Amino acid sequence: MAVGVFDLFSIGIGPSSSHTVGPMRAAAVFAEELKESGALDRVAGLRVDLYGSLAATGHGHGTMTAILLGLEGFHPEKILPDEVEDRLAAIAETGTLQLAGSVPLPYAVKDMVLRPLTILPRHTNGMTFTVSDADGEVLHSATFFSVGGGFIVREGEEDAALKELDESKKELPLPFRTAAELLGRCQSKGLSIGEVMFVNERASRSEQEIRDGLLHIYSVMESCVQVSLKREGLLPGGLRVRRRAPDWHERLLKESRDHDPDYRDPKYWQEWVNLIALAVNEENASGGRVVTAPTNGAAGIIPAVLYYALHFAPGMDKATQEDRDDVVVKFLLTAGAIGVLYKEQASISGAEVGCQGEVGSASSMAAAGLAEVMGGTPAQVENAAEIAMEHNLGLTCDPIGGLVQVPCIERNAIAAAKAINAAKMALWGDGSHRVSLDEVIVTMRETGRDMSSKYKETAMGGLAVNVVEC
Repeated sequence: MAVGVFDLFSIGIGPSSSHTVGPMRAAAVFAEELKESGALDRVAGLRVDLYGSLAATGHGHGTMTAILLGLEGFHPEKILPDEVEDRLAAIAETGTLQLAGSVPLPYAVKDMVLRPLTILPRHTNGMTFTVSDADGEVLHSATFFSVGGGFIVREGEEDAALKELDESKKELPLPFRTAAELLGRCQSKGLSIGEVMFVNERASRSEQEIRDGLLHIYSVMESCVQVSLKREGLLPGGLRVRRRAPDWHERLLKESRDHDPDYRDPKYWQEWVNLIALAVNEENASGGRVVTAPTNGAAGIIPAVLYYALHFAPGMDKATQEDRDDVVVKFLLTAGAIGVLYKEQASISGAEVGCQGEVGSASSMAAAGLAEVMGGTPAQVENAAEIAMEHNLGLTCDPIGGLVQVPCIERNAIAAAKAINAAKMALWGDGSHRVSLDEVIVTMRETGRDMSSKYKETAMGGLAVNVVEC
């Protein structure tokens, strides 16, 4: 199917869309296929092989435990954090998982086969599931790739998936693959970028379903922040990274103590933006419930910039709730349209193109969303997206200890500020600019291709090897 806004903004658990959400989704698909095949009751053995980046940083990203949950039949968009803790504790205690939710099978993280130096042709995030009967005969086997943002592709179906994508795009009222095509649609129909995306979304959902769905997505973002602000102490994983969001929140509230509780002093706008980004990514690092936007590693950028739009953009102090809902919907539709360009022309996978594909894409999407809700023309919105990505080109992905903590959490706050500045710069121009968004996207893709694998989510270079973990 054509990539839509609800593909780019999906609900899952942390800490990584490509290393947690995607593998869990792939394992759940495998379990469902096994159940439908009628061979589930004959399963006596299970083998899971992880390749490339999944093997190299899987422990820090929760890949192995996510796969166990997927094999039990859990899906990332449905499972709750409490269920995660309960099931993983039970598996650890008994050494047994419930395959497809019904067949007990002795299996644990230690039984997985890790092949960090073996890169399968399609993508560095490869995984193979194989089940056999008591005689060792293979009953079912499948290889999947987690290609970023929670998206998965099955080995051998890559060409079919691309063909299906092309066919499904033909069914859209206003299809586009490049920014030039998107701007052309805007000009010919007299629509904004967000409105073009809305027209395409209506091909598969009603207007009310789109609106309700996007408002639900934002409600999960808000809930993520509120849950994070109630947590204190250290983040899990051994790096002893201290949670900062609760203390920062308390300090900001004290700065507003003489005002209404909902008052936000404009002079502290950047502190509030930083807070939202940190809160979301601290919750993500805790394995909490987040919205991939478009990935988990970059999940804090769009909520932080949208928070700025709702609290600090001109006129929002007098906005009604319906006005605010309109801003949320317009922002996410516009950001989604830009996300489509990155997903289809390049990549949003840190393991494939480095962090420029995650944080860079999210910053670009957020800049576009903000420019649109602040009254930008399509050309100014495209300019905002271009500026944000241009200044994230070459960004590496080298998480210390394979954990989505350092430099990931602070990086979201920095990228959110970049997005806001990019939108403001674009809005002070007339939309004309020397470098196009399409040229920047192609450059990002080529830069990612040339980037050493050490700097693409393997924890084998950069900060990951130059900073002592403990």
